[in-house]
Amino acid sequence: MTEVVYTKRNERIKLFFSRCKELKEALSHIQDNWRPILNNDTFLTDAEVAEKLRVSRRTLHEYRDHGLIPYYAIGGKYIYSERDISNVLMANYRSIED
Repeated sequence: MTEVVYTKRNERIKLFFSRCKELKEALSHIQDNWRPILNNDTFLTDAEVAEKLRVSRRTLHEYRDHGLIPYYAIGGKYIYSERDISNVLMANYRSIED
């Protein structure tokens, strides 16, 4: 019986390590983009909302102060329901014809 020795030049070994790298990248993406869900809603930080709305964090602060967007304050940090932000955007949507 002949013993088979696989080296790093073997195509099966190359494929194995290539798939391991793809898996590592996929898991890193999931880890970086994972958002906890509460009551079927995800929550965003003030930095994430400001980026999505393309406004400064200072402007976002003013929106909060003027009651333009709903938010939760937890331990001095602000979070926003993604659903609430979408609802505010849709409620204030104006078409070109308006």
